[in-house]
Amino acid sequence: MLFVRPGRLADLDALQQMARTAQPVLHSLPHDRRALEARVALSEDSFRAEVDFPGEEFYLFVLEDSETGKLHGTSSIVAAAGYSEPFYVFRNDALIHASRELHVNRKIHALTMSHELTGKSRLAGFYIDPAMRGDAAAHLMSRARMMYIAANRKRFTSEVFSLLLGVTDDTGVSPFWEAVGRKFFGRNFADIEVQSGGRSSTFIAEVMPSYPIYVPLLPEAAQRVLGEPDEKALLAYDIHMEEGFETDRYVDIFDAGPVLTAQIERSACVKRNETRTVREASAQQGATYLIASNKPGEFRCVLADLPAQTDGGAPLPAAARHALDVQDGDTVRCVPLHQQEPTHTTGEAQ
Repeated sequence: MLFVRPGRLADLDALQQMARTAQPVLHSLPHDRRALEARVALSEDSFRAEVDFPGEEFYLFVLEDSETGKLHGTSSIVAAAGYSEPFYVFRNDALIHASRELHVNRKIHALTMSHELTGKSRLAGFYIDPAMRGDAAAHLMSRARMMYIAANRKRFTSEVFSLLLGVTDDTGVSPFWEAVGRKFFGRNFADIEVQSGGRSSTFIAEVMPSYPIYVPLLPEAAQRVLGEPDEKALLAYDIHMEEGFETDRYVDIFDAGPVLTAQIERSACVKRNETRTVREASAQQGATYLIASNKPGEFRCVLADLPAQTDGGAPLPAAARHALDVQDGDTVRCVPLHQQEPTHTTGEAQ
């Protein structure tokens, strides 16, 4: 059975393989082994720490098969994006150009570099083994993070955001980067993506324009992809929408991919959360739920079927109880996986 748990140093070899395999690059998983080891150690420290408000904590999760012990994915949460350096995005603005003499009043769409998301909690580092079939693993790996946030509110800000991959062609070329970024950096999108540190590098402010970019002046190909997820990110987009994320005022500063935001109080993992008591059971029929262990200082999350009944019970088969490390009488957090059927079936997030 697949379950999500915090990553640990014992996972280093598997995480290094994911770091080398993942496309696009995962800033949460450096290719250098020493840097990766330091990153995982920071995550272990973050999970153990007593936290009253979000700071430089970093939380790394892995997707494990309880039968084989093999890892099939990873994702992470940055407690406060841009904690040491500002986090940059483009903000969608509407600038008014008017002339009484000419009787002209025009509202012009413009992009302005912004660091307004600095300090907000960010979902990041999503990766699923391409060999995994079906969408269930992606839903579990992505939304388990929101289950953790819902159970540990003091560790995170009241608003969380996520960047999704913007549109690129079959060769990895971004129309928006070619129209904007390349003009200022003079380098390939992939090279700057690796060096950007997840949009928190000082060189972004040093090189990118600080004045508004007027969207009507951009090539049509660049305008067309503004705020649009790449085909490989459509499933990630659906998953975020089911959780309660919304498209907001921002787009990614490099590829113009969508920046999605959610108020924690309005997210599905808070609004639809139920605390239930574990009961031993054989295979159970019902709706699919995200189920997370509720033990202090520990976290595990699985997908399992539960009856829609509201008697406060969570009848779970042995495989689910083992994966969650719970027994009869323990409490678990339960959230229905779907509010409506997803409309896309493939993809992943950055």
